[in-house]
Amino acid sequence: MPSKYRPQIFGWFGDLDKGPYSLPLHDDRLIYANNNYCAFIRKERSDQIFYTCINFILIILLNGMIIGCLWLAVLHDNSKIEFVDLVVIACFITSCFALNYAIPEFYQNAFSRRGSPIIFNRKTGKVYVNESYFFNFKILRHPKVFLQPKKRRIQEYDWNDMHGVIIHNFSRNALTSTVLMVCQPGTNQVIDHVMLDPARAGTGSTFVWEWINSFMVYYKSADIDDGEYKTDEEAKFKTDMIEGEGWPEWMVEAFNATSLEELATIKHKYNIKQ
Repeated sequence: MPSKYRPQIFGWFGDLDKGPYSLPLHDDRLIYANNNYCAFIRKERSDQIFYTCINFILIILLNGMIIGCLWLAVLHDNSKIEFVDLVVIACFITSCFALNYAIPEFYQNAFSRRGSPIIFNRKTGKVYVNESYFFNFKILRHPKVFLQPKKRRIQEYDWNDMHGVIIHNFSRNALTSTVLMVCQPGTNQVIDHVMLDPARAGTGSTFVWEWINSFMVYYKSADIDDGEYKTDEEAKFKTDMIEGEGWPEWMVEAFNATSLEELATIKHKYNIKQ
């Protein structure tokens, strides 16, 4: 049975239900939580370093293959097409497509600083994202974006319009990812995607999704003191993880908004359009 969210995301495995869950969090991606909001990182430092190096090497090799294919094409006798010509053309096309994948992957890992935390405010029902532009799910991109490796998207979303799905990442380790499908209000029409949990072994590893759902409805299994930074260490959390990352001042203040009215006041203070 296909996903109820349209258009369906590539690699879809299953939709996730919202609601409280009894299982406690068994995960170290929770960085901080208090009675207003919680923050999860989506990139672990060790993974960022590893995949940055892997994709950097891959980019060099692919560029070498592309240059080599062009060099062979120029030197080869073009008066007739032989098998070797078809091999060179196939290698060239494959390398170009692979490069279009490797560069965004390199940018995503190299410039997703401090784990790209995602913030959930349960009192306003808002979700805040500040991430590398290449964290999204676009396959085809305008060539000019490759010249903007530090480009970021900073967005506020409504939790009610975000729905979880599980997707395959087609690795040999059978890893899955949890993605938030951002839909038009009251519909299943997808207008954006947000990565929640990039890589998990097995299809049942949905601890982050379950904990956030419980947190948003104040369920007892969401222990707010489970994070790397304890509840009374908010100042240290913001200094270490938020400052210097380009978060707008109004958004950082909105993390702690306790109602939609207070959020509206904050936005008015900073001249942010509703």
